[in-house]
Amino acid sequence: MKYDFDTVVDHRGTNSLKHDFARERGKPEGLLPLWVADMDFPTAPEILADIQKRVAHGVIGYTEPKGDYYDALLGWYESRFGYRASRLDVVKTPGVVFALAQAIRAFTEPGEAVMIQTPVYYPFYEIIRENGRTLVSNPLVYKEGKYTIDLDDFERQITSHGVKLFILCSPHNPVGRVWTPNELAGMNEICERRGVIVVSDEIHGDLVWPGHTHTCFGTLNENAIVATAPSKTFNLAGLQTSNLFVKNADLRSRLKAEISRSGYGQLNTLGLVACQSAYTKGSAWLEEVKTYLAQNIRLTREFLATRLPKIRLVKPEGTYLLWLDFSAYELTQKELDRRVTEGAQLWLNSGTTFGQDGEGFQRMNIACPRATLTVALNRLEKEFS
Repeated sequence: MKYDFDTVVDHRGTNSLKHDFARERGKPEGLLPLWVADMDFPTAPEILADIQKRVAHGVIGYTEPKGDYYDALLGWYESRFGYRASRLDVVKTPGVVFALAQAIRAFTEPGEAVMIQTPVYYPFYEIIRENGRTLVSNPLVYKEGKYTIDLDDFERQITSHGVKLFILCSPHNPVGRVWTPNELAGMNEICERRGVIVVSDEIHGDLVWPGHTHTCFGTLNENAIVATAPSKTFNLAGLQTSNLFVKNADLRSRLKAEISRSGYGQLNTLGLVACQSAYTKGSAWLEEVKTYLAQNIRLTREFLATRLPKIRLVKPEGTYLLWLDFSAYELTQKELDRRVTEGAQLWLNSGTTFGQDGEGFQRMNIACPRATLTVALNRLEKEFS
């Protein structure tokens, strides 16, 4: 490989949320952290070089992107996902979760229903409830090691609760599904017929594994809001840059007005630089990191199958976040969490962080050097064999 993903970088003392905040998050010191969704790899050196060049200029003032930024962004999504948009369709925000919260306020009123598919990324719960909306769930169906969508329940929840907005997680975090075109079309048909606005969180869209293809929801529904960011793909979360595609002029106007009411204006200067650089110079790095991550997934799958068969890996179709089923141990979630933390000395995400549908599960981030992953797997074996 041209790029090095094996070197273990010491993140301690850098105010890393993943590595430096165990005590503040109620965890013992010294745990091996494989929880929050960022990588332990440095980002692409081409991106770092562009950031360093901008810093060397010495002036970090208010910044707006020009044509090259939009060309890079739009070209990436057209070439990789067949999704065509114009620069007028782009709404920039400092993060996808921020954008989802703005969409909730822009397109629903207090007390109105917003639907999600559980278990799901936990900020979805927070931004719905904290904005005074009614949370409605269309639980995913877990059967024979795979999650699917109950479309009958999907429509039933919409009609019985008067759902106004549906937040789709695609690819899905934490269960790792990459929704098929048929699954997406089924949800889209119901939402269009019932007048439900769809906001599709596609932040993991670049991280899909062989045999699966990410379908941008915007290719099915011109009125959908598609939320994207380079943060997961290129490990740039700290630069807080995301891009929404909103083709419907009325929805775009309402969303921009809500963002304006929040007081937010220009994005992080270095985030804009990094985003443009990623979409123009990051392809080779991305392909290599995906190869490395796929090897980490294979290592984990083979390790569990041969040495910890009671821990069932839900087959990941996308993302570097593995969803591990510990239900065969018949532990309460509290006891499972304790054994992972105190016994295995690992910091994973408790399954119920993603809702009660996650009981009996743990989420593990395998975007780390193979040596780190091997240590983690050996600790699991020592505790759970």
